[in-house]
Amino acid sequence: MELPQLARRWMHALTSTAYIPLSHAEIEQTLLDALHTLADSPEAVAKRLVSLHATGPESLRVTIELLSPTFGLPVLAQLSSAYAQAMRMDAFDQQEQIKVAIVRAKQRVERTLKVSQARFQEVFDSAALGIVITDFNGRCVEANDALAEIIGLESGADLHGRDLTDFYHPDDLAALSASYRQVRDGHVDRFRDQRKLIRVDSEPVWVHLAVSVLRDADGEPTHHVTMVEDISELHLLQRSLDHQLLHDSLTGLSNRQHFVTQVERRLDTDQVTLYHLGLDAFSVVNNGLGHDTGDKLLKIVANRLGKLAGEKHAVLARIGGDEFALLTVSDTVTTTVEEIQDALAEPTFVDDHGIALSASIGVVDRPPAFATAGELMRCANAALRQAKARGKRQWALHDPHDDARRRGRYALAASMPGAWEHGELKIVYAPVHDLETRELLGAVARLHWDDLSHNDTMALADSTGLSLPLGRWLLREACGQAAAWVAKLGERAPTLHVALGALQSRDEDLVADVKRALDETGLPPERLRIALDISSVLAGDDNALVLHDSGIVVALDGFRGGHDELAVLAEVPVRSVITRAPAPGPGSPLLQPMRDLVTTVHGLGVRFGVDEVHTAEEADLWRSLGADGVIGLLPALTADEVTELLTTASPPPAAS
Repeated sequence: MELPQLARRWMHALTSTAYIPLSHAEIEQTLLDALHTLADSPEAVAKRLVSLHATGPESLRVTIELLSPTFGLPVLAQLSSAYAQAMRMDAFDQQEQIKVAIVRAKQRVERTLKVSQARFQEVFDSAALGIVITDFNGRCVEANDALAEIIGLESGADLHGRDLTDFYHPDDLAALSASYRQVRDGHVDRFRDQRKLIRVDSEPVWVHLAVSVLRDADGEPTHHVTMVEDISELHLLQRSLDHQLLHDSLTGLSNRQHFVTQVERRLDTDQVTLYHLGLDAFSVVNNGLGHDTGDKLLKIVANRLGKLAGEKHAVLARIGGDEFALLTVSDTVTTTVEEIQDALAEPTFVDDHGIALSASIGVVDRPPAFATAGELMRCANAALRQAKARGKRQWALHDPHDDARRRGRYALAASMPGAWEHGELKIVYAPVHDLETRELLGAVARLHWDDLSHNDTMALADSTGLSLPLGRWLLREACGQAAAWVAKLGERAPTLHVALGALQSRDEDLVADVKRALDETGLPPERLRIALDISSVLAGDDNALVLHDSGIVVALDGFRGGHDELAVLAEVPVRSVITRAPAPGPGSPLLQPMRDLVTTVHGLGVRFGVDEVHTAEEADLWRSLGADGVIGLLPALTADEVTELLTTASPPPAAS
């Protein structure tokens, strides 16, 4: 909702709960200004609300209900707390004025008798706050009906002669008595405090107290005057908000924030073990049976894990959608893992569906003393990812060495967008050679970054969602370079090969991207070969057919020779396949099957290429098996080096 509209609705809501002595336009503008600053300064907004006199019984409730869809719970919690504080301060200001009026009224009683007494009594009796005058022994001399209502009596007269300390909570008696003595003895002028009183029905009531002294005409203290504000509802609201900030609303377990604080406390004193649980295939329940069933199942899981945590005196939290964390002390990991799986494996009926779950578990056992809570949570999450990679119902213990290696890889992936922006990613070209003639048939465009290969670079790009834009950039730039070769070398220009990753091979915009690259660079379509990841074709993607129909030659990369892959070659119009299989050694029983595979591929009218062939001996072996071309006899070259190679036109030496 737009802020002006929200301010208008807020204005109407507030004016229905309290009288605000401003025009609607002025109120609306004030509230709009408040909305702009609410996220950064909820305390200032709360003070402004109180200064506007938006202090009706329902003003805070309608404000919270109206703003909750737009602002987060922490902001509203701060607003509520600051509103209560501002209300208290406003009330205390009024209290001070009332006390001044009381003192003056008392003095005027002595001077003007009935007139002053009437004024004092009116202020005393009609005050919304409870007021009581006591002697220095705590005995009530006079109290108003508002105080009587707070502590459960019929009227203020029922308090006459009673000891006010009888209504103090036993836990607060000593502290309050000391504070009263300080005011009596003149060490402080007054004190304010938040305490519990005990009603006559033995129920506690939270109040704010403001205590000062009454003095006689000579300025000597004679009595205490205590003003009492009932804040029970605000106290309950604050406790509720505090609970919501630290607990999961669905299961009632601690949330991540609360759990981390508990981990921090335990790390300093105990040998702890942290289990990070991820429910296996929980999305199957959500997608198959509905999110309501999934929520019910999460509650059951929380209850079962809660029982286990109680037995082990452990700390349990829900830290994500289907993820839980368990912190134990002096634990046996294998036993606890089995207990967790047993607790989850027991089938339970939810909405007439019998469901049983398992969990993948990452474990950090007895971390070093210097580990922080945040680092411990990160390590447990890393171990959980390892466990999930192994399959369902698996667990993995955190390995610091493997974690350091993975963190280095993640750091590279995270820095890749910046490296690309600063031109650190380069395009190099791997020559493609004909095995029969050793001629240079073309060049495969590949990415090069630091010491990473093309495949490693694309794998990192996949992990950050950068592979599609990076692949489009590679295609466009390589087509531009190939067009420049054609313009300079004519028929001697190499054919450009672009091998696509799995994501780009399945991209719905691939054909449009290829056509756009050709149109923008002027590269003839017959000078381009697109190698699709074979997994995309096996999955039923039709990009190979559409590219072929558009006049673009298609190859399949990642060929392994399986039956399903051979079947695809019979159905999809492709020019060649590319494998990265190692060449069988001399005398290997795999020589004849590999030769038969190449023959079968040729029989389907498809050429057979091999990538990552780095020696002439390997090239000769593949030629003897019938392969047509290889990639890797020369290292990947820059565009200028390819141009120089073509002008010298010397093939690599054959094996002796």
